[in-house]
Amino acid sequence: MTGPARSRRNAQYGLLTSIADEAGVSLATVSKVVHRRRDVSEATRVRIEALLVERGYVRAGESDARRPRRILAVFRDLAGPYTLEVVRGIVEAAAEAGVHTIVGTTSRRPIAQWLQRSVELDAAGVVIVISALAERDQRRILDQRLPVVLLDPLNAPSAAIPSIGVTNWHGATTAVQHLIDLGHRRIGLLAGRSSSLAGAARLHGYRAALAEAGIPYDPALVRSTDFDHGEALRAARQVLDRSERPTALFAASDAQALGALEAARQLGIAVPRELSIMSFDDTQVAAMASPPLSAVRQPFRELGQEATRVLLHLAEGRPLATRRREFATELVVRMSTAPPETPPETDQRGRA
Repeated sequence: MTGPARSRRNAQYGLLTSIADEAGVSLATVSKVVHRRRDVSEATRVRIEALLVERGYVRAGESDARRPRRILAVFRDLAGPYTLEVVRGIVEAAAEAGVHTIVGTTSRRPIAQWLQRSVELDAAGVVIVISALAERDQRRILDQRLPVVLLDPLNAPSAAIPSIGVTNWHGATTAVQHLIDLGHRRIGLLAGRSSSLAGAARLHGYRAALAEAGIPYDPALVRSTDFDHGEALRAARQVLDRSERPTALFAASDAQALGALEAARQLGIAVPRELSIMSFDDTQVAAMASPPLSAVRQPFRELGQEATRVLLHLAEGRPLATRRREFATELVVRMSTAPPETPPETDQRGRA
């Protein structure tokens, strides 16, 4: 018996035990109902059948073609604009394939439990988004051959587990190069956490663009935060509330860019006249910001579609052309970036 088959069998056994406990009957009674035995009272049979349907139990040898297939999409949280964009892509792509999506988070249920839940539900598999995958979870995925696809993983996964992302390094260099082309030389960064693969790649892209332009890296202009509005607001104030503040800020996410906009407003700094702000993501909130944000765009719908497509291929046992796919980013220029303000001319005595 293969790993997945054994896992399903164990999960089904555990499910029947749970149903027996909930119905207040013995496991033998539940087994009789499963095998359509007649020596069970009508009331008990109806109660157990209802629980079997509710828990998604499928009898051995019984076709489940009439039952919609399911996938699980697991996020760290459902709070930020990035999450909402990605979940839309996954749900839409799954619906087009006739698959239902169960959305959950790791804030209340760890990944290990979601993996077990996918087995219990006989789901097609799991898309795990922006989460760190523990070594024991990776071993279980590989040992039991569970269909799992990682989207923007926080840590480097096993090369054998399919993962999907974007060209973070190139996108960051494009963003910073745009600011340099406008004439900026003092460019700050609201980076993601160094433990995040995407955050680290965007930091390296920022530094590479500065080095290419011959601009020294100044760690005083860099702050690492979560991809979070509140943290970015506080960090941006630290970078901007100084005598030699930057003329431009590159934020590693839209949420951080919105924090930077608010920090500038609180400090009375005009955007983009006194400060250009560049973002990474280009979710819907970027275009609705005031002023609208220039940003590096991630193809969210395509990311969700690809994650769903790869997952269904895995579930069907079909070979994958590659285990790692990166989508290209695109520069979108709006009103939050402009050439730096020219200092007023002074006379020979240094007066304006």
